[in-house]
Amino acid sequence: MLALRLARGAHPLVQLRRLLVAAASAGTGFMLLCTLAYAMEHPGAGAVLRLAWCLAPITATVYFAVAVARTDPGTRPRGGLSAVGLGPGRLAVLAAISTAVSCVLGSMVALLFFLHLRGDISGLPFDGAATDLLAGGEPLPLAGALTLLALVPAAASAASALVLRPRPVKATGAVDGPAPAADPAAPARPPGGLPWGVALLAAGLAVETYASGSDGRARGGFPMPGGADGSPVGVLAGWALTALGLVLAGPGLTYLSGRILQAVRPGAARLLAGRVLQEEARRIGRPLGVLCAVASGAYASLILYAGPSPRVGPLTTLGGLLVAGCAVLTLATAAVEAKQSRSHTTGALLQLGAPATLLRGSAALRAGALAAVFGPLTWIVAELAALPLAR
Repeated sequence: MLALRLARGAHPLVQLRRLLVAAASAGTGFMLLCTLAYAMEHPGAGAVLRLAWCLAPITATVYFAVAVARTDPGTRPRGGLSAVGLGPGRLAVLAAISTAVSCVLGSMVALLFFLHLRGDISGLPFDGAATDLLAGGEPLPLAGALTLLALVPAAASAASALVLRPRPVKATGAVDGPAPAADPAAPARPPGGLPWGVALLAAGLAVETYASGSDGRARGGFPMPGGADGSPVGVLAGWALTALGLVLAGPGLTYLSGRILQAVRPGAARLLAGRVLQEEARRIGRPLGVLCAVASGAYASLILYAGPSPRVGPLTTLGGLLVAGCAVLTLATAAVEAKQSRSHTTGALLQLGAPATLLRGSAALRAGALAAVFGPLTWIVAELAALPLAR
């Protein structure tokens, strides 16, 4: 009940983020139900492969739900809450419950829409419009449908509880409140993962090149969604390694962007922008890497489905929109979280007489530096990753 009260009394922007999580959960749940309908009429390995292609939207939805849970002000530790039984552990549980409520709402909407298109629920527009595609003549296994719909809420709530779990404080005399904002006048410690990310990126491109050079397309083909011809398993595995490398290298590249901004006698704006990027490297670097991986994958998909008559089904389009939308929204949510974390520093600078144009110029410099580093990298990786699929 407390989680529901916190959700009801939240700010409209917080409610909007929760509704976006519910919308992403609804789209993913609808894809899972469509996979179940396909399995009802075509039992076999094809149904399992369709379910495997749903892992990408599921992962993107869970990642976005966790990012929203991290920025939820209703579950943020504040001083004095432990005295009424709302310590960090309890707040993590409330965040998991709020995430589960949003995802369950989306799953229920997906189930109603699916039943409506099948013709099981009448009296609304588009009643039974997809009866043939969704196995309208077959009885729906309720247990299987509910199991599939429970995947996203269970995974999202568990991931939220894991990310927001209380961690032991090294210093003594810690208070039950948020950690103080980092001072942009001392550089943060460089994040790890950049060497591993570069190594995985190179390994993924090498695997793709090797797999595309063989004649194993017909023997080792893995069916792509949307009716496209199979691609070698090695090509898909190489692209997965490439995407993982971009995600791991994201924080290090963000930190490097901050170092570049501060090179060669920086002024106040460049110094502030660079130090802020270094402080926020771990928070926004990984979502940036995810967005770069999604962008490179989208470019590869355009190469794959290019032709006079591209065979892209509606579920393939829905899955692509879900993954891309969740990646963009996750990055935007991480940016909001970063802005909230440095609100004390921003207020202190304004009190000291710093002009607002300095803060706006610093934000523009940060965006330009990130675009200058991640933009060319994404284009190069996309071109190299699309070469095997273009053959």
